[in-house]
Amino acid sequence: PVQCALRHSRNVGMSALKRFIPLLDRVLVEKVAPMAQTAGGILLPDSAVSKINEAVVVAAGGGGRTRDGTTLPLNVKVGDKVMLPEYGGQQVKLDDKEYFLFRDEDILAKLE
Repeated sequence: PVQCALRHSRNVGMSALKRFIPLLDRVLVEKVAPMAQTAGGILLPDSAVSKINEAVVVAAGGGGRTRDGTTLPLNVKVGDKVMLPEYGGQQVKLDDKEYFLFRDEDILAKLE
């Protein structure tokens, strides 16, 4: 009981995002809104703007495991910009912000 109280008191000042650590090969991402304006300054209507499929990795697990127990490293790290599938991922709300949890293998590409 004493350890639980101490552990809880240490987390009081931290945000929920900093306390959220995905397990294994899971990656927490925050979707990035697509550009609604062209390079020339023309505003695009909502129907012309594509569905959000770009995101930034905000947290990552330790990696997957093989049958013999060796760890497989993730393909992405925190701060990477990635391309996501149109559908999928588990929605997670932390600190009134919306994030999505994906498996490393579900991420389509890393954007440079």
